Amino acid sequence: MIKIGLMSDTHGYIDSSIGEVFKEVDEVWHAGDLGSIELCEKLQSFKPFYAVYGNIDGTDIRSEYPEDLILEREGLKIFMTHIGGYPGNYPPRVRRKLETIKPDVFICGHSHILKVMRDLQFNNMLAMNPGAAGVHGFHKMKTVLRFSIHQGKIEHLEAIELGKRGEIK
Repeated sequence: MIKIGLMSDTHGYIDSSIGEVFKEVDEVWHAGDLGSIELCEKLQSFKPFYAVYGNIDGTDIRSEYPEDLILEREGLKIFMTHIGGYPGNYPPRVRRKLETIKPDVFICGHSHILKVMRDLQFNNMLAMNPGAAGVHGFHKMKTVLRFSIHQGKIEHLEAIELGKRGEIK
């Protein structure tokens, strides 16, 4: 079993509660719009860290992190990108990747809207967006996801609120 902390759209801000919220996870995943290389370094020093770049990220981040990431954990194939859409509404580039990769789990960010849902069109694939953990954007609440992967299944999925968007801790 592996425990994952999933975040997105930090835009250079890391909430002071992340250390406690992700204390028990084995890896931290970030679905883009990291915002600063310093944020990446801080997260890398905390836990094994995997990320994709987002549309606001500069060349420093784009040279360190890919646009798309494929991970395999505990028998699940995971595909992560920043701008990914939702079941029934994927951009053409993402749709082609989903058809080729055939992931069990699809992760994206960008919308700042926390959403977890199944996509029956893509073999019951689980689509996950952790919302936004930063203070920039239109979202009202900073959110992240925490879950375990065990023997090919997502378990103990939790949506965690870090406080209102304007609250800086």
